[in-house]
This record gives sequence, structure tokens and C-alpha cells, in this order.
Amino acid sequence: MHNAYLAIGSNLGERSWHLAEAVRRLHAPPQLRVVVVSSVYASPAVGYAAQPEFLNAVLRVTTTCSPYELLARCLQIEADLGRVRLERWGPRTIDIDVLLYEELVLDDPALTIPHARMRKRSFVLTPLAEIAPDLAVGGKSVQSLASSIDSGGLRKIAPLSWAPAETATPNDAAPGS
Repeated sequence: MHNAYLAIGSNLGERSWHLAEAVRRLHAPPQLRVVVVSSVYASPAVGYAAQPEFLNAVLRVTTTCSPYELLARCLQIEADLGRVRLERWGPRTIDIDVLLYEELVLDDPALTIPHARMRKRSFVLTPLAEIAPDLAVGGKSVQSLASSIDSGGLRKIAPLSWAPAETATPNDAAPGS
């Protein structure tokens, strides 16, 4: 089994439900197991700012998938949950990014690990530091990286309720999401 870290975010529709459903779909034993999920954080959009606020979380998974198989699984879940790619950094029902995969360093057009922009984003580093503060990225702990950047309006919301359930629907989302 390999350890990997994923970031998830949503700013359209039932945001909390989209996050929880993405985690439920990622948790598909034996190929992939969700080990721990951070709290949910709210943050303003980055890049294209004229859009709704995001809800974000980070999770650690163990997997037998290769990094490319893991990416393919993430992209399939995004498509299944209604992700439409109209513009870079535009609004989305769900976004799932592979942040880290073991200690692999990979830079090709299909996949970059560690994620190319994770060290600049508090909505990634803060939840990652919550679940893996001593994890090293580029020779620094995630905790030190998170504390060295501007939080950019990031707010901790609540734990993410995602227990595997075959009957989950958007109506199961937390109120006000």
C-alpha cells in the first residue's frame, strides 16, 4: 500500500455533500482506503475571484493504485459528480487534486507531484497540517509551510461527515452548505 494525500474542494451546489460524496467514492477497498480527513475549511476563490466561496478539505489515503491510476480515479469521480471544465480555476461541483504520493517527485504534463501550487495555498496547507503536521514537503514540515503563508480569509468550519453509505443524497448535506 502507498500513502497519498488528496485535496478536495467544492463551490457549487450542495458543497458539503459533494465533499462527502467524493470521499465516499474514493474510499473503495481494497484499492483505496481513506485513512483520515481534515476538517472542512471555507476560503475565497483563487484565480477567478467572481465566484462562490469554496469548501475544502485534505485527506490521506492508502492505495494500491499507481499515481496515474489514482489521478484517473479522481478525474472519474469529478466527472461523475458533475464537474464541467469551462475555464481554468472556474466554479466547480468538485475538485480533487493529488497533492503527494509517498515521496515521489514527478513533473510531466499529466501529473505533477508534489502538486505544483500546494505550497502557496493556505486552503491546502492548513488542512494538510491538521492531519500531518510533521510531513516533509521540499525539506520543510507542512506545519512550518502553513504558518509561513497568509491565510487569505481561510476559516475552519467543521469536521466532514463522510461515513460510507450507499444511500447518500444531496439532501444529506449539512444545512447552509
